[in-house]
Amino acid sequence: MRKVFFKGVPVLLFTTLTVTACSFGSDEAMKEMDTPPVSYVEEGDSLDIEELGEEISEENAQDEGEVDEEAVKDKVERELYLIDSNGLVVPQTLALPKTEGTLRQSLEYLVQDGPVSDMLPNGFQAVIPAGTTVDVNLKDGTAIADFSKEFKEYNPEQEQQILQAITWTLTQFDNVEQVQIRINGHNQETMPVNGTPIGKGVSRANGINIEADNVVDVVNSKGVNLYFLAQNGDNTYYVPVTRRVSNETDTVKVAVEELLKGPSYHSNLLTEFSKGVALIDEPMYENGVVTLNFNEALLNQLQGSAVSQEVMNMLALTLTEQEGIEKVAVQVNGEGNILSESGEVAEPVSRPTKINKGSF
Repeated sequence: MRKVFFKGVPVLLFTTLTVTACSFGSDEAMKEMDTPPVSYVEEGDSLDIEELGEEISEENAQDEGEVDEEAVKDKVERELYLIDSNGLVVPQTLALPKTEGTLRQSLEYLVQDGPVSDMLPNGFQAVIPAGTTVDVNLKDGTAIADFSKEFKEYNPEQEQQILQAITWTLTQFDNVEQVQIRINGHNQETMPVNGTPIGKGVSRANGINIEADNVVDVVNSKGVNLYFLAQNGDNTYYVPVTRRVSNETDTVKVAVEELLKGPSYHSNLLTEFSKGVALIDEPMYENGVVTLNFNEALLNQLQGSAVSQEVMNMLALTLTEQEGIEKVAVQVNGEGNILSESGEVAEPVSRPTKINKGSF
């Protein structure tokens, strides 16, 4: 049975993640790696927090109610990859204090019972064992995360999620291409409990929430990241999933087709796409915009004449990760003046800045 998302709950703001995915520890995956767009810094320099994060303005904060204006000025938005109630690694945008040690701070906010405790959304948990201390150095695009011995005290079943959460949190910064793990100064070629391969480093190319039921020839396949929906009470959010596809397929077209197939039946994820939605033409590219022509099943079943915002979000999150794609536009049977749910013409969706952004 197809798991379709029904409205009636708020959908959070979002961003995209840049990824071409493969299994952890694969040398081939490193060759496919893409990196997300954030400002560069010189190696060895402190990361400039005002350049690397979206500073929270007083105006935006006041929209959420009364705030401490001085506290708002001292905050910056970061993506932290946490584990949700389904055991999936999910980005959540949280407001962290400004600091010079940006990489170290990002990992410190992944530690259980640490400073993130009072900020966790319902159903989410931090991933690094309580009491763990960490230092991070950046060298030639590799963030070297050096943990204390407490790092080894995690549930073996969560090992891959922990490695993915650390990797994706650090690689949100553009000058971080991959992550190396150390414990008390000693390089780890595998994770310390269950032996997940690390090698010389892992990157976003190694994937996230990798679908185990998607069996293909690893050598002749590539990873694509798809974004589906998950729901916990009134909280609805976007979840990245790595699915492997044939190397011989057009990445954009196959990503859309896989998105239309919906989430794995073994997951609790949801989709906003109705059954029967299909591309009726090849994707068209022009000046950074990819245009997708669908059949009429794309239109919202309740209104019958508009495309839902969640559909546009899922397409944008999935496709703007591909190199050269800056915006996603949709047509229905060749007609481009499709309405959005607000009643206005649905404009091409550009690359957003943050994913699953809550209130600050």
